[in-house]
Amino acid sequence: MITRCYLEITNICNLDCLFCPKTAREKRSLTPEEFDVLTDKLRGKIKFLYFHLMGEPLLHRHLPEFIVQAREKGFIPIITTNGTLLSRAQDVIEALPYKMQVSLHSHEGNAKENLEQYVGEVMRFALEAASKGVIMVLRLWNEGGYDKENERLLDIVAKYVPRPWTLCRAGWMVAENIYIERGRKFEWPVSENPENSNRDIFCYALRNQIGVLVDGTVVPCCLDSAGVVKLGNLFEQELEEVLASPRARAIYDGFTRHEAVEPLCRRCGCATLIKQGEK
Repeated sequence: MITRCYLEITNICNLDCLFCPKTAREKRSLTPEEFDVLTDKLRGKIKFLYFHLMGEPLLHRHLPEFIVQAREKGFIPIITTNGTLLSRAQDVIEALPYKMQVSLHSHEGNAKENLEQYVGEVMRFALEAASKGVIMVLRLWNEGGYDKENERLLDIVAKYVPRPWTLCRAGWMVAENIYIERGRKFEWPVSENPENSNRDIFCYALRNQIGVLVDGTVVPCCLDSAGVVKLGNLFEQELEEVLASPRARAIYDGFTRHEAVEPLCRRCGCATLIKQGEK
């Protein structure tokens, strides 16, 4: 079983964030019928179903029913959102996703909005969702980049859940079921990036994660925002057929040899460099 699938229910977004590479793909959203087809193709083969690759999931009017349907089919549903639409997402709380990840660093592309209002809406939602058992992860993945407002942002969070917070692996647990996760500025593998010439690279793409774009295209991971590495299409094929394709097998076997065979993978900073002696 593949651990994670990033299912793009829409590639439409309401923000223009500085860290996001955007996409030139046709703007569209999954219909309920398409969602049913894709989740049937993934059923029993995926554990965690992430409702995101590009786009803002909360823009999709069928998101609550998608969450319920995913749970009924045996998936563990997870939402990633920029957090700007949470004030009108009560129905999402009632659908009870397993986890919601809020990209607080999206305030970089939200400068025209009031930071205190934005964080306040996120925290009010987070507290209510957490009280119902939803795990809320508030992400600040912008260290070393556009992080000048981070301390002010954390001070606003503290108005809702006072310090001290409990240190954990990636940041803090600030309340039951509410976490703040800090990380370096996120770098997408885009064509402008130089290729990594080091051959000792490993990635879990196609081992424990895949991505499915809104048109059904299967890509190796959540970072192929443009659909550069097209492996097949779930509207036309079964997942097993896609994963057995020559291109998919070459990627998988390449990483088994600690080699990135795709140019996109060689431009990715998330691929792990294998240390000497670990081969």
